[in-house]
Amino acid sequence: MRGEVNMKLQQLRYIWEVAHHDLNVSATAQVLYTSQPGISKQIRLLEDELGVEIFARSGKHLTRITPAGEAILNISGEILRKVANIKQVAQEFSDETKGSLSLATTHTQARYALPPVIESFMKKFPEVSLHMNQGTPMQIAEMAADGGVDFAIATEAMELFGDLIMMPCYRWNRSILVPKGHPLTQFPKPTLEQVAAYPLVTYVFGFTGRSKLDDAFKSLNLSPKVVFTAADADVIKTYVRLGVGIGIVATMAIDEQLDDDLVAIDASHLFDSSITQIGFRKGTFLRGYMYDFIERFAPHLTADMVNKATKCHNKQEMDELFQDIILPIH
Repeated sequence: MRGEVNMKLQQLRYIWEVAHHDLNVSATAQVLYTSQPGISKQIRLLEDELGVEIFARSGKHLTRITPAGEAILNISGEILRKVANIKQVAQEFSDETKGSLSLATTHTQARYALPPVIESFMKKFPEVSLHMNQGTPMQIAEMAADGGVDFAIATEAMELFGDLIMMPCYRWNRSILVPKGHPLTQFPKPTLEQVAAYPLVTYVFGFTGRSKLDDAFKSLNLSPKVVFTAADADVIKTYVRLGVGIGIVATMAIDEQLDDDLVAIDASHLFDSSITQIGFRKGTFLRGYMYDFIERFAPHLTADMVNKATKCHNKQEMDELFQDIILPIH
């Protein structure tokens, strides 16, 4: 019978980080500012103490996570997140104006929706350091679920965010961008058939409401020719200017002054609006300035409303909580 296990938080941090750096101990050591042999030794000590292998090996190299390792890593992640929460609680009561806030979002949100929010937030909380990570919806969901960021802000692929508390922020729709003199400029409200007659330049699938666009064309059995895709509205505009095709972008991404060489045609009658949401891991301790940030981004998401959202047990309860809220339109 085994005696008491004296594992350390440091050992749990090491196995967690190694697992999230593709089992590369050298890369993990660089990130954690420690030595490769030191990490390897601590992992071995933990495995010896537990009596199971967390990682399978080939010579000195880690090759995969064992089934026992998967279970141990899941619990380790929960423990490390709880430790982070304890630190947040302590910081909140020692100095509520200091700390850090990390976000994961797409280029469109980072470039067009967030700048005024971040500017006013930083004026009020100059000692809170902000970190923004951009990625695909899948990457955003993973970063938030793993504890890599505090908040996820996303529009697409909500099925990936089941482990997070996601709250609706605002609605937005699309515009068609064409060069001046383009035939479509003669139609203030073009039909989908008219739009589908031209080559399209738009978002990569999985980004910035692309699924709503695809659904609209499919509903009329239309198969538009998408000739160029990008995750970035500025790139889409560049290729519209080159005459590659007509652009379909988020209306918030159009700047009347910078884009005055293009004509924007409202397309809200063609496509269902999309809803951008903000979310965080269940069980996260939200500091005062975190509530402040959420409310700046979405004024209806007051601290009281956010706390109610954390108590919802399923999507139906969440939908009922927000059913009478009229979301702002960007």
